[in-house]
Amino acid sequence: MPFDSTFFAAWTPRALGLLRIVTGYLVLAHGTSKIFGIPHVAAFDNLPVLSLIGAAGLLELVGGALLLLGLFTRPVAFILSGEMAFAYFIGHAPQGSVLVPMLNRGELAVTWCFELLFFAAAGAGAWSVDALRRSK
Repeated sequence: MPFDSTFFAAWTPRALGLLRIVTGYLVLAHGTSKIFGIPHVAAFDNLPVLSLIGAAGLLELVGGALLLLGLFTRPVAFILSGEMAFAYFIGHAPQGSVLVPMLNRGELAVTWCFELLFFAAAGAGAWSVDALRRSK
């Protein structure tokens, strides 16, 4: 079977949906770790919810769940993209070279920032509540 434009046209929304689901799960896991301690990460022990990291955890908890479901994907992804930009410049950039995320351990924040910005522009893709709402 040759790879032609019809193949890619059919599979692009599915690949986008799968990427959104996996990203939503990972963001949700960061939120549950910060807020509920599941999975346990020692750095988040006794984390005050009314702190920058606690607020980030709340955004990740709610935003990750909405992203996983594909509900309000564009605005949620935009907000989470901004959170990741803040995470990079507040949490990672001061630890090393601003222009070299590998040296300040900010690669994940940068990657998620632009991945989430892509979802804000492209939407949820297949298998989303947004797609179900659009079809009705």
